[in-house]
Amino acid sequence: MPGEEKPPQQTRQRKKSKKSRSKKKSPGGSPSACLEGTLEGQDDLIVPPVLKPPSKKPAEERLKVPVAKVEEESSIAICLQVLFPYLLAGMGMVMAGMVLDSVQSLMLYIRIFAKMQYSINPSFNMVVTRLELELRYQGKKLRGVTWKLTRSEHGFLPESSWLIAAQVMVPYLVSGLGMVSAGIVMNLIQHWEVFKVITEVFILVPALVGLKGNLEMTLAARLSTAANTGQMDDPDKQWTMVCSNLALIQVQATVVGFLAAVAAVCLGAISRGGIELDQAAVLCASSITTAFVAALSLGLVMIGVIIGSRKVGINPDNVATPIAASLGDLITLSLLAGVSSTLYGYIDIWYLSPLVCLVFLALIPLWVLVARQSPQIKEVLRSGWQPVIVAMSISSFGGLILDKTVSDPNFEGMAVFTPVINGVGGNLVAIQASRISTYLHFWSIPGVLPYKMRQHWPNPCITFFSSGVNSKSARVLLMLVVPGHLVFLYAISLLQGEEAPITVAFTICYLCAALLQVAILLYMADLIIRVMWRRSLDPDNFSIPYLTALGDLLGTGFLALCFRCVSLVGNLGL
Repeated sequence: MPGEEKPPQQTRQRKKSKKSRSKKKSPGGSPSACLEGTLEGQDDLIVPPVLKPPSKKPAEERLKVPVAKVEEESSIAICLQVLFPYLLAGMGMVMAGMVLDSVQSLMLYIRIFAKMQYSINPSFNMVVTRLELELRYQGKKLRGVTWKLTRSEHGFLPESSWLIAAQVMVPYLVSGLGMVSAGIVMNLIQHWEVFKVITEVFILVPALVGLKGNLEMTLAARLSTAANTGQMDDPDKQWTMVCSNLALIQVQATVVGFLAAVAAVCLGAISRGGIELDQAAVLCASSITTAFVAALSLGLVMIGVIIGSRKVGINPDNVATPIAASLGDLITLSLLAGVSSTLYGYIDIWYLSPLVCLVFLALIPLWVLVARQSPQIKEVLRSGWQPVIVAMSISSFGGLILDKTVSDPNFEGMAVFTPVINGVGGNLVAIQASRISTYLHFWSIPGVLPYKMRQHWPNPCITFFSSGVNSKSARVLLMLVVPGHLVFLYAISLLQGEEAPITVAFTICYLCAALLQVAILLYMADLIIRVMWRRSLDPDNFSIPYLTALGDLLGTGFLALCFRCVSLVGNLGL
């Protein structure tokens, strides 16, 4: 009723509701805030909780941030940022296209040369193509390309008989004249006191002279193969190979010189029935010193010859071994005579000769450390002793023949002709062995013979009369025997005169012996190298010592037979 007053309790409740609504109202006037305040104000009313919807304002802010950044990166900024990498990449692709255009015609030949492929025609003749590629750089930039293509239908690069003869002839004659000089030196020193008292020095002569086959010619063949197969084109590898090879031959020369002296002492003791220790010490010191100095000097000469011949375009196989032979005999004999005479003059100082031996033997560990820097030489240092020691033993038997004949009046002139016939035979067979070894390294792998050399046990007809390049070189070398020896005999007759009489009978016997010696050696070279290659042994390290030692033994034996035949002919009055 209008006039009726409301109860005080209801009035207080309405006032509290108004106050609570005014207090709980959100500043933004959000409906959700109002609803929340109303529910909180009613304490006696139970209502399910109302979930608060996610706020939309932070999402709108997150969307606006990247939009603002994209709008700040203008088209000009994008263009400036992309333009420089774009132009740089384009120039790189242009240069790549130019390089590809310049070398695309060479890709097929490079692939053929790298894989060493060859084709076989219906008659089983290998057709070989070789590419010599030269890239010219200025700094790190390629400035030019030059190539030379060589094609051969005979399985090896073409090398005519005239070219082989022309490259071999001059070193062969020079080496022969060096051997003539060595023969004259030997004829002079045989009358020295040390050679008369210590006759075992003559046994040392073939063994020490044979070191040019055991060490220097082996070194020349090994470096020639490395040069022809491109292993010495890198200056760093070249330096390592040179130092390791020099250290190797110093080790081998010291050991072989000592063993040769021991063999000479033993053979002399068997002949004379006793040993004199002071003479044995002089013999050992002379042998070691001669071997060491000769190996060092000849090794340096060989390295220079091989590097120089490679630079001027000459095959090192044709010139290195003859030069080693020409200098080896003369240097070795001169050193042996000088050192042995000097030490014999001080034979009363009992400790001098043993001290010399100990000094050179103490240097062996140093040379071993230097030689082990090259993996190839490390293998030779481990397994290359058998051929050197066996060759030294074979040469010592040749020295025993020389020791028995040099003082016999029926063999007058033996000392003059021994270095010549031995040196020429070893010289020519070393050339052939080096060429065959290079051929095998170039066209095959150890253990497998190439098609042109497929016969394991060739007969002499295959060695001398087949169409292969090795048969061609064997014929050329065999034809050089007679003209070369005629020149050497004429030089000996001019220099020696009455001391070395040369008759028609002696000339015929001598030439026949020389031809037989070289023919046997060339055939044995073909045979031995095939056997070694099938057993995965490097012919450069194993074949030449055997062949040169066999040449010394055959040469000395055949020369003794020549003098005996001439003596028989003279006794018969023919």
